[in-house]
Amino acid sequence: MSDNLNAKKYNNIKLAVGITEAVLSFVLLFLFVKLGLSKYLEETIRTYIQNNYLVLLLYTIILGIISSIIFYPFSYYNGFYLEHKYKLSNQTFWRWTLENLKGAIVGSAIGLPLLLLFYFILNAFGNLWWLPFAAVLFFVSVVLAQVVPVLILPLFYKVTPIESEELKNRIMELSRQSGMKVKNVFKFDMSKNTKKANAAFTGLGKTKRILLGDTLLNGCSYDEIETVIAHELGHYTHKHILKNIIISTVFSFATLFILSVLYSISLAWFDFKSITEISALPLLVLWGMLIGIIQTPVSNLISRKFEYQADEYAVRSTQKREIFITTLNKLTDQNMGDREPHPFIEWFFYSHPSIKNRTKYIRSLNTEKI
Repeated sequence: MSDNLNAKKYNNIKLAVGITEAVLSFVLLFLFVKLGLSKYLEETIRTYIQNNYLVLLLYTIILGIISSIIFYPFSYYNGFYLEHKYKLSNQTFWRWTLENLKGAIVGSAIGLPLLLLFYFILNAFGNLWWLPFAAVLFFVSVVLAQVVPVLILPLFYKVTPIESEELKNRIMELSRQSGMKVKNVFKFDMSKNTKKANAAFTGLGKTKRILLGDTLLNGCSYDEIETVIAHELGHYTHKHILKNIIISTVFSFATLFILSVLYSISLAWFDFKSITEISALPLLVLWGMLIGIIQTPVSNLISRKFEYQADEYAVRSTQKREIFITTLNKLTDQNMGDREPHPFIEWFFYSHPSIKNRTKYIRSLNTEKI
């Protein structure tokens, strides 16, 4: 019982800190624009630089640095202190700092060119900017789905083929049954950062990968791992990666259209005259955060449906219902998941069903083999 209480406390604290950070972020950004500080920053930069793209780049970097300093306590508390307090982290402070720095560099390498391209589109297409930019985001999402497993993930983890031939053969057979062509099964050194365990199916086309955290390999039996892999293959069988790309693309087009309308309408409220004013661009972030409040439960509802479908596939393909339930319980405890969150919290914030609801669903399934 004490473990369950600790898990609930851990999750409630992380949620409270996350909500506080989001609200504070919105309020500070709103004040930054409303009090004229955004215009002041742009005008100050323009005393040294005239090129709009360089101004935007420097504006974004300065704002990013200021934001990182302001929100560092939240990042430290949620990402380092709490993880150590509840004995989930294997990171030293310097390793944690290095990993965050590395993440910021990779994020900037992808995000800053995309921002500059966005600004070009904004200038070139005017109020119709949302249409070509949504198309760009679709293209980028497809490219990232292909390159993340082979180029980006190895920057953070050591990815190697699993050693056990028996486990590899089991997984290859499951893959064959699902129709997925896999040349190898990989593990990554998840334990360098955390005691949590996970597995994933990533990539598209030739970059498809089955990835197992070494914490999963070290903490579960082959039968248990087999059910986890079957769950991941369920995502492949139901084409969830492709469906997620399509859904996110539809969301992107709809969101960007709504953003473009709200952005244009709200310019005058803050004494801006043009959609291309760099100091006005934070308005897009503010509106995006508000739209996200509506989108979050919708996308999570879809995600939970996909998880149930993958659970059903795991049970029917392996015929190991009880082992799968045992494994999910083990992983919930290892990852310190809340076994029974408040229904509203689960509905709004959870991309995966709670273990209570997953177990109930799995026990209700017909076990007829696919």
